[in-house]
Amino acid sequence: MHHHYKPLLLSMSLLLGLSACQPASTPEANSNTVPTVTASSTAQFDWFHYQGMDPIFDGPLASGTFQNPVLAGFFPDPSIIRNGDDYYMTVSSFTYTPGLPILHSRDLVNWTLHGYALTRESQLDMAGLQVSRGIFAPTLRVNNGVYYIITTVVDRGGNFILTATDPAGPWSDPIWLPEVEGIDPDLFFDDDGRVYIAHNGEPEESLYEGHKAIWLWEYDLANQKIIADSQRLLVNGGVDLSTKPIWIEAPHIYKHDNWYYLVCAEGGTADEHSAVVFRSRSLTEPFVPYTGNPILTQRDLDPTRPDPITTAGHADFVQLPDGSWWAVFLASRAYQERFFNTGRETFLLPVTWKDGWPHILPAGETIPYRLNAPTSLASVPAAQPLTGNFTWRDDFTNSTLDLQWNTLRQFDQSWLTLANQQLQLKPGVGLSSFDQPSFVSRRQQHMHFEASTQMHIPAATVNQASAGIVAFQNETYHYYMGVRSKGDGKELFLEKAAGAAPEQIAALPLAADATQLRLKISGQAGSINFYYALGDGEWQAVSDTQDAKILSTQVATGFVGTMLGLHSRQETGGN
Repeated sequence: MHHHYKPLLLSMSLLLGLSACQPASTPEANSNTVPTVTASSTAQFDWFHYQGMDPIFDGPLASGTFQNPVLAGFFPDPSIIRNGDDYYMTVSSFTYTPGLPILHSRDLVNWTLHGYALTRESQLDMAGLQVSRGIFAPTLRVNNGVYYIITTVVDRGGNFILTATDPAGPWSDPIWLPEVEGIDPDLFFDDDGRVYIAHNGEPEESLYEGHKAIWLWEYDLANQKIIADSQRLLVNGGVDLSTKPIWIEAPHIYKHDNWYYLVCAEGGTADEHSAVVFRSRSLTEPFVPYTGNPILTQRDLDPTRPDPITTAGHADFVQLPDGSWWAVFLASRAYQERFFNTGRETFLLPVTWKDGWPHILPAGETIPYRLNAPTSLASVPAAQPLTGNFTWRDDFTNSTLDLQWNTLRQFDQSWLTLANQQLQLKPGVGLSSFDQPSFVSRRQQHMHFEASTQMHIPAATVNQASAGIVAFQNETYHYYMGVRSKGDGKELFLEKAAGAAPEQIAALPLAADATQLRLKISGQAGSINFYYALGDGEWQAVSDTQDAKILSTQVATGFVGTMLGLHSRQETGGN
């Protein structure tokens, strides 16, 4: 799934620039350092409101049909299972916490966020990791009433397995697999009781850039360890090594009609992405590629087509009780041919079998936005939809964060308080830091959206702080609109980070007695606008229209989507 990633190396000038955003008493390297703040500098938010307004989602769904993507926004690398009448998925979460979202459905098309597999520090530590590192593609499986997730934490320990008897959790601490290198591990339970792990890794001899291989190990389930000397090569390079295929990855093994099928991704997770299939009569014999590969891609289509869906690949299959097969896979809804801010999303299509091979989509066909739902499953709408145009609001009436909210890197939430129907944030490090900022966020799930909040402006303190609303792609690509003390009054400011340290692009004085403020971000594909309103007043623009392409994967790089949320930062003195 993940490829051609070059770690973001901070230049000395950038490091110096970032230091200006941080209190001198808060060393960047120490992720446990919490700034000393007074209660009066704690930011207080009354609510957060999100509304999606994508034209592609307009209009009611016809009876018996469903909307693609089934998971809109940053839900990449889906892996799916059925257990009885219940369907579950998990997806990549990178350095967002809690990690490994667990999604549930009864009808395969309406999904609910059910919980998370990674919820506590004893499971892993991602302190100091760039946002697109951490948890890469997982595989979710169930066997004899036990649920398994096998996945990779990049730069912090490699491959591991989690187990649970309830998908909602709690999940176990990791069973580490030091022998299994690379990424995208798969867990396969054969019908003879033997268990196997397939994964992406380095080839025996690398012949070109992007040359990878798929490897297989046998796994001792009872003793929770790899069986020594069981490793064997399944695929070298891809479907046809002579064409120099790149980034063979995301293996999943299935058994059907006495054949073993191996479905992989090929071509990298960007515009050339695809799904390909191989089969073998035995796991000890060579896997033969299908002559009709790829079985899914959008790379050959006209880039100027309307409402393009791009980057399709990385599929996982599930079989329904009626015997039909379906595939979930990642793809992206793009604007201006290939830009997307919403990350890689989860789509669903039926699988058809022909001459002993599975097909997801014929060559040259576009992925449909709407198509017929599984006829054998009764529709069960989700209380909080994850696709289509919807509104979502949090009035902070619960004692714990809503499942839609995520934090960065660590599981510590000591800096936030839910009380008196408010979310209260203590100021911490800035968003450019690789520590855990005081930042809660939810996915941008639409190209066209509004996100707004109402906050109480922190009083002036010795330890000055700012607080406000954020559109965040990564440490060096984000927008932050906040309020801070300025002289004897207050100042509303807008910052933009576009590949370097944040720069202030707007500042407006506020009256010293201003205490309540509403803030709003409005996105329209490649453009973004920022507004504020005092008390019950009218919305007013903070600046002219800004460039939202800096929040796209094509500009910001990495593997995540834009997150929208609330932030509080400790300011240097003298603001």
